[in-house]
Amino acid sequence: MIILTSVLTTGALTLTACGSRDKGSDSGSNGGGKTTVIIGLDAPLSGDLSALGLGMKNSADLAAKTANKKNYVKGVTFETMPLDDQAQASIGAQNAAKFISNKDVLGVVGPLNSNVSQSMQKPFNDANLTQVSPSNTGTELTQGDNWKSGDKKRPFKSFFRTATTDAVQGAFAANYLFNTAKIKKVYLVDDQKTYGAGLAASFKDTYTKLGGQIVGSDHINPQDRDFNAIVTKVKKTGAQALYYGGEYPAAAPLSQQLKQSGAQIPLMGGDGIYSGEFPKLNKKAEGDLATSVGKPVESLDSAKTFIADYQAAGYKDAYEAYGGLTYDATWSVIEAVKKVVEDNGGKLPSNARSKVLDAMSSIKFDGVTGTISFDEYGDTTNTMMTAYKIKGGAWKPEYSAAIKP
Repeated sequence: MIILTSVLTTGALTLTACGSRDKGSDSGSNGGGKTTVIIGLDAPLSGDLSALGLGMKNSADLAAKTANKKNYVKGVTFETMPLDDQAQASIGAQNAAKFISNKDVLGVVGPLNSNVSQSMQKPFNDANLTQVSPSNTGTELTQGDNWKSGDKKRPFKSFFRTATTDAVQGAFAANYLFNTAKIKKVYLVDDQKTYGAGLAASFKDTYTKLGGQIVGSDHINPQDRDFNAIVTKVKKTGAQALYYGGEYPAAAPLSQQLKQSGAQIPLMGGDGIYSGEFPKLNKKAEGDLATSVGKPVESLDSAKTFIADYQAAGYKDAYEAYGGLTYDATWSVIEAVKKVVEDNGGKLPSNARSKVLDAMSSIKFDGVTGTISFDEYGDTTNTMMTAYKIKGGAWKPEYSAAIKP
């Protein structure tokens, strides 16, 4: 999901700092005859988006504990290293440096926000440190800035994701609104972040090609909570829906103020608003719509064990929209470590980071959210999307389909 640019220039970040992790060596040894491998987790663990971030943190933790319980990689104990980025690119860049400097970190899961991810991609790439996001949907992260013109070039070999792209999500939302919901006039609003702006642009491109009409558009500051000026504009256009590119902290009051004004039209957004927090913050959320990656986890046979184990673990925070995708992202790193260990006679090599990165491209397994594998850009091969509607104060699935960008 979600991009501001922050460039790290510190040359030290290009060092892999891997060292030796031979079984029984001091480096990485947990004292029990096993080697410790750390998987970093970067997400907003405080602030407005912490509900999503804490669900990611817990799901990564569960994956590591499950691997240890199963002794899934012989001779290796997995630990997670969660860092709070507060949904800020500058803090994400600082966290990237911390992950890179810890020689036992062989992969990083996250972040939530695409703008934060952009501040991390180059240093991780320079350090040969694998990054797998369960939520970044900004298409340019994997396909380059010129992807819209068909000139797709992977910017960083170290970046992978279990979430699909905004090119897929925006097209799916447009098809749903125009063909299924029969809504022909939409007012378009985005929060000026790369996630929100990119998602809105993708939606607009497909929606207008289908014959839909964009009757007005606006940009907001995602920190604002008073949207009455935009609400007044929307009411004058005769829009049948408002499509919002952004996240739930601003989407919720925008929707509520829209309904309170007398405009009884739905707000629709992407995975950035698909959170249990949205209806909590919005007394007028009934009928609002969102899209999210994959089928509802609760409907998947492949997710039953994950859900049961998550509940049994006693986490106080819900796994939220990205729990299953985070578990799968974490498990992809575990699978890569397993391959590297088995290919090296049962122990980690001294160049473990680069070997894990090399192994990622061939990883394929049955995960919580379905079959997990990555294409030549590092994108997930699973392009299933689901549309949800608020019914009775909670998100309920309406329609699922796989779509090609």
